[in-house]
Amino acid sequence: MKFHPFNTWGKFVGGSLSRWITLAIWVLLTLVLSFSWPAVNTVEDDSVEDLPAASMSRQADILIKKEFPNDAGNPVLIVWHRDDKLTDQDYEAIQKLYSSLNDEPLNMQTTLPPLGNVPVPALAQSSSKDGTSIVTPIFFDKNAGTEILQENMKSLVERVNQTLNEDPFEKKLSEPGLHVRLSGPVGIQTDAANLFSQADVKLLIATVLLVLILLILLYRSPFMAIIPLIVVGFAYGLISPILGFLADHGWITADAQGVSIMTVLLFGAGTDYCLFLISRYRDTLLHEENKFKALQTAIKESGGAVTMSALTVVIGLATLGLAHYGSFHRFAVPFSLAVLLMGIAALTLLPALLAIFGRAAFYPFIPRTIKMTEALSKKKGSTIKQRKEKGKFSKGLGRMVTHRPWTIIIFALILLVGLASFVPRIHYTYNLLESFPKDMPSREGFDLIANHFSAGELAPVKIVIDTEGKHEEWMERLEQIAFIESVMNPLQGKNNLQLQLYEVSLKENPYSVEAINRIPELRDYLKEIMDKSGIKDAESHFWIGGETAALYDTKVTTDRDQSVIIPVMISIISLLLLLYLRSLTAMIYLVATVVLSFFSALGAGWLVLHYGLGDSAIQGAIPLYAFVFLVALGEDYNIFMVSEIWKNKRIQNHQEAISNGVIQTGSVITSAGLILAGTFAVLATLPIQVLVQFGIVTAIGVLLDTFIVRPLLVPAITTVLGRYAFWPGKLWRKKDVSAEKSSI
Repeated sequence: MKFHPFNTWGKFVGGSLSRWITLAIWVLLTLVLSFSWPAVNTVEDDSVEDLPAASMSRQADILIKKEFPNDAGNPVLIVWHRDDKLTDQDYEAIQKLYSSLNDEPLNMQTTLPPLGNVPVPALAQSSSKDGTSIVTPIFFDKNAGTEILQENMKSLVERVNQTLNEDPFEKKLSEPGLHVRLSGPVGIQTDAANLFSQADVKLLIATVLLVLILLILLYRSPFMAIIPLIVVGFAYGLISPILGFLADHGWITADAQGVSIMTVLLFGAGTDYCLFLISRYRDTLLHEENKFKALQTAIKESGGAVTMSALTVVIGLATLGLAHYGSFHRFAVPFSLAVLLMGIAALTLLPALLAIFGRAAFYPFIPRTIKMTEALSKKKGSTIKQRKEKGKFSKGLGRMVTHRPWTIIIFALILLVGLASFVPRIHYTYNLLESFPKDMPSREGFDLIANHFSAGELAPVKIVIDTEGKHEEWMERLEQIAFIESVMNPLQGKNNLQLQLYEVSLKENPYSVEAINRIPELRDYLKEIMDKSGIKDAESHFWIGGETAALYDTKVTTDRDQSVIIPVMISIISLLLLLYLRSLTAMIYLVATVVLSFFSALGAGWLVLHYGLGDSAIQGAIPLYAFVFLVALGEDYNIFMVSEIWKNKRIQNHQEAISNGVIQTGSVITSAGLILAGTFAVLATLPIQVLVQFGIVTAIGVLLDTFIVRPLLVPAITTVLGRYAFWPGKLWRKKDVSAEKSSI
């Protein structure tokens, strides 16, 4: 008998002793690592910069901190607002609050404006032009951690409430009266931390419950619903401390958003890998009485597909390591490692559990051979119905894709291309604040500032000019630029006296796409101004920073990452498919269909998000996130189904091999797709827009893969291509060639 690695592995892991040894190793490893190393969510760091150090805005920021230091600290902005103008009593409350903060400072409070001593008329002059709003800051030490700042925000809320004898924070903005919101860097930071801390727990509970319910509905067996969750749970028990160890030693950076997505990926993809093996094991038990031999056969027949599927996802997600944008780059190791360990668990721990439980794992619908069913019927004195191997729907689908392939191809392409046609209409945003709920207190405060003060003053563009000692009218020249509203008087560099800092207010909202597009225009204007002043190498003599410049750099960086990662990922996955299937033709159409599926999902996602949920734009990171996940996970299903067709082709003619491949994999791919789509859809329940958008687009993509691409389009294309689907491999039988020519 020819050596087969998974046949040998199946004999070992399903052995009477080795199954218990395998389980013991997993239990021991999980316990030791969980108690020895920190969990990944305890070492999260959301303060890491996303933009590379070489980006224009980062360089400007570094230079400004060095030459124009602001020692005031990290501010929280208290936004006071009343629709029918602030009253003298409101200003007196501000005086009283700041007197209290001066006498009893908050923890690590540094700079405090002397507003407790400022007369009411002077305070009123600092309010907005319509008199409805005023913003007052409090500064904290820049080294103050999130926990300290969160406690400070709680204390500050209590002091404001005591000062006013009411709670202006809970009052909705649509209600009359005084409203107070905490915004600015500290307010946004603490609100975001609160959101993610709540999201992790909610996400884990919702994902586990969803997977459990779907597994019970699909298998109608409580044991079989729990077994995949046990496997995923043990995998998470290893992944969390391993990632925690790596993050604790500074080898990787774990952030809350990445941990949330990793949890969903683990349950979705992990359950899929379990289902691939479980489905084959159940089918084998219908023909093999010995549960250990049945498990050995199941591992032999599905182990290669599971390994290849996991490897494809691992390498696909690892391409995120090529990104320059920090958020993308930080996801590479956690995501790849999670899928790798999950794949190992599916081929070690799951077989051990199946070997322990055997047929009882499928109770009450226990799969038996015909001989076993007849023997049990005689023993009980009644007829026991044998469960059907495959349903009528799968058989009908298998016949349809082989008898009417062109109809299927045309239908699928019209649907997918039609959805993909909406992609050019998508609007993108790079403002992360828009990713948070509209009713988040710090965002409400931010919106109040934006609505009642000058848009440009909200986040001025910061321009540093190296004058080389030339006495030019730099300020006047900047003011002459059409899209600039105003320019503040310059500051001189601390160490380099030739450096001057200008804070420029744009006429547009500094967070809008229009303002972002002004940055390259501003750069061209500055280059022109410097050239006219006789300064050589102009671009090395000015720097543009601030929020708007950072958003522009975010757009440029994410565009660059997409242009690099997408072709690299397609190339790697194509190579893996070519090595595994040994068919250039199959590699081309399998990759093409999954890429088309991605564009269709993006277009369909825009329809849902824009026209259904009212989002004016989607986050600029969504296309790359969705592409990496959908292409990698989509090829999972391709590999599993095509592997079945390739196996059938050795003993069946072309149409039978495809039809039976669809029949044999239809139910498991449908089950796996529903679970994977469901887990990503859980992200839509979170209060963080970027995760909602990512979850919806990815869930739609998985459903398109599950119900259109995999069961219809791919087998129909394989049918039409005939023996050329395997070119240059030789998986067809010579006696089938003439018969298959007529099907092309």
